[in-house]
Amino acid sequence: MEGAQESTDETNSGNGSAELRIICLEEHVVDFAMADATRAALETRFPYFKLSDDGYQDDPDASGQDRPMLQGSKVTQSIMKAPIDDRLAAMDANGIDMQVLSDTNFPQFASKRQGPELTRAANDHLAEIVARYPDRFAGFATLPWQDPDAAVREIDRAVGDLGLAATMLSGHPADDALADDRRFEPLLARLSELRVPLYIHPGPPFQDVQRQYYAGFAEEVTSRFSLAGWGWHSEAGMHVVRLILSGVFDRHRDLQVISGHWGEMVPFFLQRMDDVLPPAVTGLSRTISQTYREHVSVTPSGLLYDHQFEFILKELGADRIMFSVDYPYYTMTGARRWLEKLDIVEDARGAIGSGNAERLLRLNR
Repeated sequence: MEGAQESTDETNSGNGSAELRIICLEEHVVDFAMADATRAALETRFPYFKLSDDGYQDDPDASGQDRPMLQGSKVTQSIMKAPIDDRLAAMDANGIDMQVLSDTNFPQFASKRQGPELTRAANDHLAEIVARYPDRFAGFATLPWQDPDAAVREIDRAVGDLGLAATMLSGHPADDALADDRRFEPLLARLSELRVPLYIHPGPPFQDVQRQYYAGFAEEVTSRFSLAGWGWHSEAGMHVVRLILSGVFDRHRDLQVISGHWGEMVPFFLQRMDDVLPPAVTGLSRTISQTYREHVSVTPSGLLYDHQFEFILKELGADRIMFSVDYPYYTMTGARRWLEKLDIVEDARGAIGSGNAERLLRLNR
């Protein structure tokens, strides 16, 4: 298991770290029944996606770097298949107090008939893990976006009955739309009413976009360029921008969104969008940057680079940053030490490490 070679004494050293609590928000598990049910649909829509299992295997140990690094897919799959107790040992070794778990599948590509049943089972399984280890795990519910009415019922059940903290959407919710489409309005309204955050996680780009923008290279390059190398981050950022431009946050003032990988490029263009798309053009009640700062929180997803953090801190403020590693796709190596060593005030360190997540996801209720 990754990180087992690191001792808790070592990872808890320095800068008052014994009191620093760390909650990671983008940490994944796999519901294998869901994976089996959606495999054919994924391979049809995104044939380049499966190449990552057969191609180059990343080796973080060879890098010699003390920071989270991408792991080979075979290692990742072995961790996903291991008992959840094994994960606790890796968390302890790396000084991680809690993970908010999410299913790494794409349930929206199951059939409309299968989707609600599969997501119910996945959420039940996730809730069982949380119930076993309530001090170590929380959970993002997965929803059947292909059936918005069923999705509304499931978020009520997942939050109200199962006690899951929020929901995560990986990729686009339909083959022809992002979440700003009017068919999803009742679900967004319900999330706002319940004050349940929505984590917009990357997924494979739309088929036509992928063919035009990312295809044409060697197979491994095309696969990585289309996905974690660029394509799905660009689409995830676009997803959030479309939610803003569609007026979703004007209509649903209590809706909160979480965006990984430092906001999927969007924070670096907030001023540009304010200049080009002012309220006089958009018809919105606020500028894009104001809306973003009031409704979007970001996490690093393991991209622990000081310069990016410094920009995000100045642009959004510490109260809009939460912590994540993207385990087991990334290792947890050095994640705690990075946060401990940042040149920031202790209140900000505590907020980023756990306080903001506890508040937004109501983890102390």
